[in-house]
Amino acid sequence: MKIAFIGTGVMGHSMAGHLMGAGHELVISTRTKSKAESLLERGASWADTAAEAADGMDMAIAIVGMPHDVEEVFLGDAGILSANTPPPIIIDMTTSPPSLARRIAEAATAKGVSSIDAPVSGGDIGARNGTLSIMVGGETPAVATAMPIFELMGKTIVHQGPAGSGQHTKMVNQILIAGGMLGMCEGLRYADAAGLDGGKVIESVGGGAAGSWSINNLGPRILQGDFEPGFFIEHFLKDLTIAFDEAAAMDLDLKALAMARAFYELAVNEGLGRKGTQALQLLIERDPVASS
Repeated sequence: MKIAFIGTGVMGHSMAGHLMGAGHELVISTRTKSKAESLLERGASWADTAAEAADGMDMAIAIVGMPHDVEEVFLGDAGILSANTPPPIIIDMTTSPPSLARRIAEAATAKGVSSIDAPVSGGDIGARNGTLSIMVGGETPAVATAMPIFELMGKTIVHQGPAGSGQHTKMVNQILIAGGMLGMCEGLRYADAAGLDGGKVIESVGGGAAGSWSINNLGPRILQGDFEPGFFIEHFLKDLTIAFDEAAAMDLDLKALAMARAFYELAVNEGLGRKGTQALQLLIERDPVASS
């Protein structure tokens, strides 16, 4: 297939690479061209705008940063839907509000285009290994067409329902992770204070009831002092804010979500926004009051 791919950051770069590895022809547009350099060297083409990248293609995929980026990429003056000949299928793999996914779907339908929201979970590791969890919202025929593409990037792919359903499912995912991440950081802080070997502790708890993707993948990074991003804290705060707002719209009072969001907000205010989510550990080690 001829695929426009918008966004080659921490996760998007690897995801685009898997598509190229399977023989698909990519036209790439991203805010910082240097981040796409290795893909261009492998044979991908470059376009200055999302509209230019998408024009006449079979499919367009975007994974960018914030909701305003998603809106610009799909609905902006130089966005995918403003292409002279938009692709028949457009896919947003960014985590963004369900309401925005529905708005993109409505604009796409008006142009005879099918829109899919397909946010992902698994971080840089899942993106590199092609083992992402992909949560899909959209109409069944378009999803069926896109499924072989998703299978190149992910391992767990579930069609959740109509437009916005993928994004709602991602909110569940982020709510689950948020509190667990705090528990992981505090647990490892406790292990250190007790004089335990952190690696051995992870070996014990990682396979039991406390086992999680975070402790088994991010726990070792914490022990190694590696706080570089597999997923940015500032992006996680964005996700939790979306979840908080969606919960409020459904008259849900999710206290653990509110507590976690406040902690991530503190991390951003302390200058950790461009670090990986495991860098919450730095807050817990720096300020005992913050973890109380």
